[in-house]
Amino acid sequence: MNEITSAHLSSQQAWEHIKSDKALFNQFEAEILPPYINSCRWFAGKARTQERFSIKTAMEIPIKDSIALLCIVEVLYSDGETESYLLPLSFIEATLSKEIISTGIITLAYINNKRGFVIDALYDERFQQALFYQIAHAEPLQQTVGKLDFVRGKGLAGEDINAPIASKALTLASSNSAMVFGEKYFMKLYRKLFRETNPEVEMIEFLTEFSDFAFIPAFAGSITWKSDGLEDITLGMMQRMVDNQADSWEMTGGQLDDFVEAFVEKTFSIKEQVFEQVELLAQRTAEMHLALYAPNADKMFATEVFTEDYRRFIHTRLCHLLDKRYNLLIEKYTSITDPVTRKLAWDFMEAKELIDEFADQILTKDLESLRIRIHGDYHLGQVLATSNDYIIIDFEGEPESSITDRKIKHSPLKDVAGMIRSYHYAISAKMFNDPDAAKLDTTRVQLAADRWYKLILQTFMEKYLDTFGKPHPLFKNNNEINFLMLIYLLEKAVYELGYEISYRPDWVKIPLKGIVNVIREIEKLKM
Repeated sequence: MNEITSAHLSSQQAWEHIKSDKALFNQFEAEILPPYINSCRWFAGKARTQERFSIKTAMEIPIKDSIALLCIVEVLYSDGETESYLLPLSFIEATLSKEIISTGIITLAYINNKRGFVIDALYDERFQQALFYQIAHAEPLQQTVGKLDFVRGKGLAGEDINAPIASKALTLASSNSAMVFGEKYFMKLYRKLFRETNPEVEMIEFLTEFSDFAFIPAFAGSITWKSDGLEDITLGMMQRMVDNQADSWEMTGGQLDDFVEAFVEKTFSIKEQVFEQVELLAQRTAEMHLALYAPNADKMFATEVFTEDYRRFIHTRLCHLLDKRYNLLIEKYTSITDPVTRKLAWDFMEAKELIDEFADQILTKDLESLRIRIHGDYHLGQVLATSNDYIIIDFEGEPESSITDRKIKHSPLKDVAGMIRSYHYAISAKMFNDPDAAKLDTTRVQLAADRWYKLILQTFMEKYLDTFGKPHPLFKNNNEINFLMLIYLLEKAVYELGYEISYRPDWVKIPLKGIVNVIREIEKLKM
């Protein structure tokens, strides 16, 4: 439960005119915002030294009998950097406060002689209903600066937009906030804001509005602040809700329980159903990429070649990762006690020159394959398993990348590499952490994990490429496919290595094995 600060707000203005009370806003910024925002799960700056919280913009949205304010809060840190966060505000009288969960109450307030509370409007049903209405009717709201633009998507097709619809806020331990409408629509409010449109909204809207790809939660609408002279800022998105049983990471884990149990009993057994599900996921992945293959689309989604700028971007990123992870591994090498992990680490360090030479080829190799917008953070946890199919979610891209970098076009094989690495993690984590398998010979365990992984890899790749048909402009030939897969697999495994060294040293062998797998393939190419 959030503690309501001992300070409170007081104004003679009616809430509808509260923006004119500069003294109230100054007090709110100095006394109320710092403790409240630091208590919120979605605030990413808790560990940083904060200098100032300030409301840069407060946009008005009409709600029943009042208004809500969509505030963009700027946080200034001691190092001079700033971040922007979305905080919707409304005022409720004290008699109604029992309807608001404690985490939504920001401060006690006396507004125009009425005792009540300023709250996070996410938890105000009037605000929820207002957002749904504005999206459903696609009505923009002019503001003092710019306008709030509400877009309605195909996901709302068939909905009676004038009929009442139930709404509620969800309490999620997440970097964003969410609301549900009629158990049919899911609306996400983006808390941390960027001076660019959100890549997830762009991707979901494009796939819903301009393709027949149905295996995503369909785009139902979005909220964007458009301001003259500034980049558009995405504030929220609404999608159709989907029924699901679990994400594919959980489902794969359950399948691997059966595999490990049989392996302990000296049987190598993969059920036919596993291969069928891998093939189906490969097909849906290919269909997603086919939907994103849009040679005649506007610049945001048009197909591109492997330009010199892109080659330098990939090369710089990969070499930077390689150098950082290589140096980190040298630093930590003497603390590695597991002989298998030490051998893998040594193989990586010994092959550094070979890897660097291979990475350099991205700058000069003839490449006629094409690039498109991709998912960007594709793994088993981003795929929901329904009763008989899959739904792909979370198109925001790599969390540690800038918004600009998340929109860079890549070969779709980068997504494929992400999923393949996810399968490798699934089998490795299960085999090496199972207490019964741990009692067995380590070499035998590794061999079984490798066999499972290679069968899944082969199954996925064959179905993925067959779904495209050959030839296809995205993939010039098998030589380019193999080269790009190795580049992206190497990049992903090297990226993973840094996390495991820092946070899960017992798991370092998993990305190291992925790196060594790539090294062995590079060695074959040199023969």
